Amino acid sequence: MATETNQGAKVTLYWLDKSRSQRIVWLLEELKVDYELKVFKRGKDMLAPQELKDIHPLGKSPVIGVQAPGGEKPIIVAESAVIVEYLTEYFGKWMIPKRYPEGKEGVIGAETEEWQRYRYYMHYAEGSFMTMLLMSLLTQNMRNAPVPFLLKPIGMISGAIANKIDSSFVMPQIKGHLAFLEEQLTTAPNGGGFFCGNTLTGADIMMIFGLEGAMQRVPFTEQSHPNLYRWVIRMQERDANKRAAERVSAASGEPYVPINKAKF
Repeated sequence: MATETNQGAKVTLYWLDKSRSQRIVWLLEELKVDYELKVFKRGKDMLAPQELKDIHPLGKSPVIGVQAPGGEKPIIVAESAVIVEYLTEYFGKWMIPKRYPEGKEGVIGAETEEWQRYRYYMHYAEGSFMTMLLMSLLTQNMRNAPVPFLLKPIGMISGAIANKIDSSFVMPQIKGHLAFLEEQLTTAPNGGGFFCGNTLTGADIMMIFGLEGAMQRVPFTEQSHPNLYRWVIRMQERDANKRAAERVSAASGEPYVPINKAKF
């Protein structure tokens, strides 16, 4: 069945530990697509290995290669949202909400709420939301950076600056995002359960990494944000996501640990 799903194409995922690439493994398992998994691991500096630049000039992950039947070489697709859109367009149109109601095709303003949410979250996940989480990571690194004894006063100053940035801007922004997302799950159409309605879409795939990170970094709990917390747990408990974790554990030789439980 998976071979038929692939339409004869060979899909390869170039996976990097502690990265966004895990959500693509989850997506491939949801789509029941056959794929090859090539594992790369970060160095002690937490950077991706140079070998990834042989796949894509930026040396980032996730990246997929899609070898079409009869094609001379694989198509290389980078960036999470582009990968999710590409894979769902070919192998899982059921994960893309219907854009227009019957009889309203092409009418401006007639788009369904499910589709509008889908389009929004495909960009929001790595735009507005991850920007704040990355700023939080940077301020944390400023506080924790090793400083020689004679430069301790400078380290104290940089730590104080990081604390000020966090308290006056970063954390209020993140808390605002979490409140917004909590409300979005509450008001999702057709009874909700997912970000765009009552079925899994590519938007949920995109949102998992940032929310796992926020669960660890902010953090948020079932008491503070019950809908978000339960959504993360439900996504992690899906059979496809469990298969994704098992596949990566077997390929990497190490138990897969989700971001919200990982130690850095």
